Amino acid sequence: MQFLGIDVGTEGTRALIIDEQGRVIASASEEHAPFASPQAGWAEQDPSDWWRACKLAVRRALAAANTGNDQIACVGFSGQMHGAVLLDRHDDVIRPALIWCDQRTEPQVRKLSEQFGTDRLIDLTCNAPLTNFTLTKLLWVRENEPHNWERVAHVLLPKDFVRFQLTGERAIDMADASGTLLLDVAHRRWSAEVLRATGIDLQLLPTLLESPDICGRVSARGAEATGLCAGTPVVVGAGDQAAGAVGTGIVRPGTVSATIGTSGVVFGATDRPALDPKGRIHTFCHAVPGRWHVMGVTQAAGLSLRWFRDRFGVLAKSHGDPYDQLAEEAAAAPPASDGVFWVPYLMGERTPHCDPNARAALIGLSALHTRSHVIRAILEGVAFSLRDTFTIFRELNVPVGRIRLGGGGARSPLWRQIQADVYGHAVEVLAVEEGAAYGAAILAGVGAGNWHSVESACDTVVRIAEEVQPNARDSTTLDQAYRSYRKIYPALQQIANATGAEAAISTTTLSIS
Repeated sequence: MQFLGIDVGTEGTRALIIDEQGRVIASASEEHAPFASPQAGWAEQDPSDWWRACKLAVRRALAAANTGNDQIACVGFSGQMHGAVLLDRHDDVIRPALIWCDQRTEPQVRKLSEQFGTDRLIDLTCNAPLTNFTLTKLLWVRENEPHNWERVAHVLLPKDFVRFQLTGERAIDMADASGTLLLDVAHRRWSAEVLRATGIDLQLLPTLLESPDICGRVSARGAEATGLCAGTPVVVGAGDQAAGAVGTGIVRPGTVSATIGTSGVVFGATDRPALDPKGRIHTFCHAVPGRWHVMGVTQAAGLSLRWFRDRFGVLAKSHGDPYDQLAEEAAAAPPASDGVFWVPYLMGERTPHCDPNARAALIGLSALHTRSHVIRAILEGVAFSLRDTFTIFRELNVPVGRIRLGGGGARSPLWRQIQADVYGHAVEVLAVEEGAAYGAAILAGVGAGNWHSVESACDTVVRIAEEVQPNARDSTTLDQAYRSYRKIYPALQQIANATGAEAAISTTTLSIS
């Protein structure tokens, strides 16, 4: 038997096939069109482009596997969270999807806070209202595009739309539903009080299932489009963070991941909903039935380095991977970057500030500083931002016994060492790190009965390749720098309030593709 995982990301869709031992047989990817930003802070994608990319990626993965499509015993999904796909009664897309990083809904967040009170919303959903969450996007469309809202018959999240195209069934997993602000996370059901108070009809929402549950089968139309066999079972899967955690073995309390992709995430599994009364971190249902997870998010983690690359490039004499070249430059600067700090708030910030108007800053430059200092400051600044979440975990008594790295931050030896030094804790690197698509494939294997639980699957397939210890001297230096870093955001807020910088910034357009 083989299992197919499909990850519907922001930048592209990936299809990955594993065997019964969890070994990767083949994978393929297809890029999406860059998200559109019609106004500052807006972020939209065409859902049909996700389905186009899925069809191509699956066909390429099947071809690369060079085995019959009848070998695929089950399909699993993961995908970008929080997005709102609106369908009419004919199942046609009404408007472009508002995706996770869309920041236009600040007025709706304020109204929710006034209507419920933040404390009450945390009681009901385990989370404070943020612009990222799906509910705020639905309210924005209802208030600003009533002609579109009156046509809405179904609401799906991104991966669930693609799975609907494959199977014809509408469903959502507990983990992804947790990011809508419509789920009673503690009891794993839609919140009747939130739905009633906001006027959102329960009939608009898909069926709730646990991540390894089979939610449908590949339809004849889906089979023709992808090359899969009609009738192949499909599990509901999970949002990308929970699926990625499955793929890295973060399925029990005590082992925590720090993943640097476009965004950065610190993720820990818990046996109970661990609530932050200040709303700085998210408490969601896990992809493991009966478990929850806590999660802090840095909006622009890897995006910070990509922003530097796209705006300032790499040295003309350089060859090879541009990120390797940037890391080589950064290594020429000392720990703490000789007093240069990067505050990575290019897209506002979630943890710990919950501030969509937060802005990035490069602090401490002098005529003596070089590109190397700036690049290293970016690597350190992202790690400082992720450390903010570890600080909150300690406050909430979330156990951190082992830290496992993922994403681009795990592939760079320098960034691995910086993270160990900033966290003051040994970090682990996996032998194979295939991201959320791998977790989706594992969930498919559990759904098909190849493994009897998500935990047993991870015990079988997840292996550690390296452990990086913190350097005592550098860790002390970076701990002192982190204390200075923590003072920058409050100072920037004072400047913004005094100069009206937020209003000035809001008239510009930022497009990152």
